[in-house]
Amino acid sequence: MRNSLYIIGLSALLFSCASQKPVKKTSRSTHKTTATKPVPKPGPAKPSISSASGVEFYTQNIADATKNDNTISYGSIVTAKPAGYKVVKTYFPSIAQNFRQKYLILHYTALDEAKSVSVLTQQAVSAHYLVNDLGDNEIYQLVDENKRSYHAGISGWRNDRMLNDTSIGIEIVNIGYTVDAAGKRIFAPFKEAQIKKVAALVKDIAQRYMIPPTNILAHSDIAPTRKQDPGPNFPWKRLYDEYQIGMWYDEPARQMFLTETTPEDFTMKLTDTTFIFKVQMALQKFGYDLQPSGTWDDATQKTLQAFQYHFRPQVSDGILDIETWAILQALNQKYPAK
Repeated sequence: MRNSLYIIGLSALLFSCASQKPVKKTSRSTHKTTATKPVPKPGPAKPSISSASGVEFYTQNIADATKNDNTISYGSIVTAKPAGYKVVKTYFPSIAQNFRQKYLILHYTALDEAKSVSVLTQQAVSAHYLVNDLGDNEIYQLVDENKRSYHAGISGWRNDRMLNDTSIGIEIVNIGYTVDAAGKRIFAPFKEAQIKKVAALVKDIAQRYMIPPTNILAHSDIAPTRKQDPGPNFPWKRLYDEYQIGMWYDEPARQMFLTETTPEDFTMKLTDTTFIFKVQMALQKFGYDLQPSGTWDDATQKTLQAFQYHFRPQVSDGILDIETWAILQALNQKYPAK
């Protein structure tokens, strides 16, 4: 019986194998498939790239200007040239980009015209522009706006540090200050022609790069413990009033903060550690790179002096008075940190 079952099973296996069709061998295909290029989603129309003498330019904005995400270029397009390959601009430009130029910093040279030109072009310090004092209609460009110039040094404002990386520097020919017999700094005035040049230049740069008022600053604002320029004679309020440039406080807000305390009460607060800390925090909140200590230390006095150079030039001794405190509060109310 066992042998019979074995023979039946073997027969069924042979019949099954014989009924299967032979597998047809196929040779490997030599046909190459061409990858299709990605099709970007519809977006805003992109203006064409212009060219001149083999150099490409792109100067149109297609992105959200309110976010400072810009695709404008104010110079030629710099493109890699990898050996054996072709870089194409089929999908140029991406909208996810913005300007390097976030800040505009104003300086004085503390030198005369000739020395200013020599130092800023031949030594290890520079600026993008130099405003002369000759009374003509010329402004000297020294560095390409797309490049870093060496004007800010160790610096900070709000959350940014080392502002050479993100700023355009403007130097103004001015001898700076001398010190009188009492040790008081006597700052040189700026010429009317210089003020008009600076205003036109700042206006142009700020509009093109959409630099906000909070980022148009003095060298002393971004380096208060080291620098004094452009000093208390620079007319920040005039630039604000006549050209809508930079920051200034609103008078009603200043008056409101002035009435919050009496001069007598304010004088008593000046020795209160908690109040000193509050003032330091307010300076830091506004933008100054100051570490609160609860004392009127040297860094705090110099920072207050830099603040006064910009917003209270009539009294710029680095000592907090009720007027300076009211102005600081009014500015923080008007220009809150984002």
